[in-house]
Amino acid sequence: MSLHTVIPSGLPAFDAASLCADLTRQGWSRQSLIDMPLLTALRDEAAALWQADALSRAGIGRAGDHELVREIRRDKTRWFDGQSPAQRGWLDFAESLRLQLNQRLALGLFAFEAHYAVYEPGGFYRKHLDSFRGARNRILSSVLYLNAGWQTADGGLLRLYDEADDSVIADIVPEFGTFAVFLSEEIPHEVTPALAPRFSIAGWHRCNDLGRAPALQTKVLPLAPI
Repeated sequence: MSLHTVIPSGLPAFDAASLCADLTRQGWSRQSLIDMPLLTALRDEAAALWQADALSRAGIGRAGDHELVREIRRDKTRWFDGQSPAQRGWLDFAESLRLQLNQRLALGLFAFEAHYAVYEPGGFYRKHLDSFRGARNRILSSVLYLNAGWQTADGGLLRLYDEADDSVIADIVPEFGTFAVFLSEEIPHEVTPALAPRFSIAGWHRCNDLGRAPALQTKVLPLAPI
């Protein structure tokens, strides 16, 4: 299978008004993107990279602070380089999302980064935040899920927590086409153990404030029982 499948023009449609209303009201949103050639190409590329052992074990932290901590996360990732049509299509979608959110919510989103993430059976990611509060290095987190026929019993749920009282506010099943978006500094979250190979694209919209970015990309919270 080729990783250079030609992607037809057109991007997944999303309800910008609903998404923005959700972010304003509760800090997160769950959308369903229509199954279309772009999503299928992204799924196929992620699967091919995994089968070719072309992903790396993920760690926490950035640059010199980066380390593998298997008690905290067990997934494999491959950062987007924009070289395939599928990746360029998703980056175009992220740009359209950026423009809508800046227009409607004045978030000041400036740049976007993303990687494929694969959780093999037994893989998980303990509860964490994607950005330090006030650091504004990552403003908005998003995840596109690429798993056809996934069931709640298969595990691998994206579990969102209320930062104030640590209660669970949502369990999102990583079914194909499900698109979750949440505020990076305000929504603690985890990935519960997956019982089957689980594919997704994690992305972050950033502001143009590199001088204030902390060394670590994630802040690990006390471990929650799983």
